[in-house]
Amino acid sequence: MISVDSSPVNPVEDSLGEFELRVLEFERRNPQTGGTKADAVRTQLGISAARYYQVLNLVIDSPAALAYDPMLIRRLLRIRESRMKARFAIRTKVSAN
Repeated sequence: MISVDSSPVNPVEDSLGEFELRVLEFERRNPQTGGTKADAVRTQLGISAARYYQVLNLVIDSPAALAYDPMLIRRLLRIRESRMKARFAIRTKVSAN
């Protein structure tokens, strides 16, 4: 006889690790920037702010993260893109001088 597991399975959550889900949930709840966010990262996730942003940038490139929370991921991608454009503009302005 075949046993059927009746527990719901979410393939998106299964493809993201527990820590990646915690990072996304943290970002969803704490979108503010500044020193207090760095303190919150260390307290709630137990990592440095630099490591947090490294993990976050890897996670938001994941199709599983986009499937998990499309609005959050698109917002974070827009923010990252605008910051990259601003950095590029500064670099090209400095290089032109």
